[in-house]
Amino acid sequence: MDFGIRGRWAIVCAASQGLGKGCAIALAKEGVNLVINSRREDTLDAVAAELRELDATIEVRPIAGDIGDPHVQKALLAACPQVDILINNNGGPPPGDFRDWTREDWLAAVEANMLTPILLIQACVDGMAARGFGRVVNITSSAVKAPIDVLGLSNGARSGLTGFVAGTARQSSLASRNVTLNNLLPGAFDTQRLRGGIDKAASKSGRSHEEVAQSRMDAIPAGRFGNPEEFGQVCAFLCSQQAAYMIGQNVLLDGGAYPGTF
Repeated sequence: MDFGIRGRWAIVCAASQGLGKGCAIALAKEGVNLVINSRREDTLDAVAAELRELDATIEVRPIAGDIGDPHVQKALLAACPQVDILINNNGGPPPGDFRDWTREDWLAAVEANMLTPILLIQACVDGMAARGFGRVVNITSSAVKAPIDVLGLSNGARSGLTGFVAGTARQSSLASRNVTLNNLLPGAFDTQRLRGGIDKAASKSGRSHEEVAQSRMDAIPAGRFGNPEEFGQVCAFLCSQQAAYMIGQNVLLDGGAYPGTF
């Protein structure tokens, strides 16, 4: 299927590894020009080179730095001739017990996982509407659908973004102008963050990494962790011409782990 987005320009945040990189790869294969971001310049430059090899016709512009920094946001937007596609993504806050979190912990989580994507959306969507095409995909978490007790910082901040998107996506000035806003909710994907969490759990329990990983996979109906490439392909579909009627949705991608009907 031709997604009809060849030649478009996309910003992909936190694109140097994991799910963000998976999204950048999928968009590059569709012929989309990319402005990519992550904190580490050397890693980001290497990923940019990989992406250029996927399609020699596209431009890839790396902008290194913390996406929560207003100066980095400004540089990212300036590097993109026109933002047709915005993929919001950022690392999640650490797990823990809410009794231990300070006000500063909460503000950092809200800044990273709610306010930063909202500010980027604010900067992009009216231009998208004026041109008659726009796609915003926010990478959130399956914890928005089924909260995880130790991820209270993430539950709160990402749910705030989800509520904001639910209303904003349905503004007629955007939806009637072929601008869509949707959220992608990943479950357990084989990323560095997941592997790090398994290592910690293994260390605490005295079990091997493989044993902990297998026990987690056994709880997923698909019987495996997802891979970033297939996540990116779903993201690319949400950015396609074909997804123009999908507005304000939370797309859960978790191998069937969530047991509910709705």
